[in-house]
Amino acid sequence: MAFGGLKVTNDVSFSLGAGDRVALIGPNGAGKTTLVNLITGDLAPSAGRFLMGDDDITDLGIPERVRRGLVRTFQTTRLFENLTVADNVALAVMQRRRISKRFFSSATELPDVRVEWCEILASLGLDRLAYRQVIELAYGQQRLIELAIAVALRPRVLLLDEPAAGVPHDEAPKILEAINQLPADIAVLMIEHDMDLVFKFASRVLVLAAGRLIFEGSPAEVTADPGVRRAYLGSYADARRVP
Repeated sequence: MAFGGLKVTNDVSFSLGAGDRVALIGPNGAGKTTLVNLITGDLAPSAGRFLMGDDDITDLGIPERVRRGLVRTFQTTRLFENLTVADNVALAVMQRRRISKRFFSSATELPDVRVEWCEILASLGLDRLAYRQVIELAYGQQRLIELAIAVALRPRVLLLDEPAAGVPHDEAPKILEAINQLPADIAVLMIEHDMDLVFKFASRVLVLAAGRLIFEGSPAEVTADPGVRRAYLGSYADARRVP
């Protein structure tokens, strides 16, 4: 992706397989959110292509990518604050089933819709909040609701853009616990600056710096890489080596 003469992402290539748990890290301005915007269709790439399986999805719009199972969350929550938690998740269920134009207050209680949102909320430990308005809830709870909405869209690939952003540090484990409850076959790519969360979540780490992918490997390998230490990890890598 280039804006004029500035290359924001440059020759970035990687793959995700079913069940992958991959973290995308890098300094501010590295191009991480731009990369997610390209993958999800919010931006059109200047060059290159995206594949889901054998299908080239480069020219597809956002709705079609979502229907194919490419789903994302954002750095800040985008919820219907005056609706209940159940309404928010039910609306996502209905959107996936292409019946959302018929949404009305009692649609949440349609039997097949209710069964689905109940199961999703229970799996993430949110069932007790079902009939609370979103605006009444703490921000950390709202982040979990956004994750529930993503699950309701039945992703094959889930992109999480800083899921713990704005959440108090001592509540971040709840975000990780919820992610660990996701179906095992979903490929998850997570952008996150909380390195403790990254190393507990990821089986593979990608490092982006100045628009380039400078490293791909295991969490243990990333802390030992001199280039990554210079570009991003610094003292954090040293701290992880302390017995």
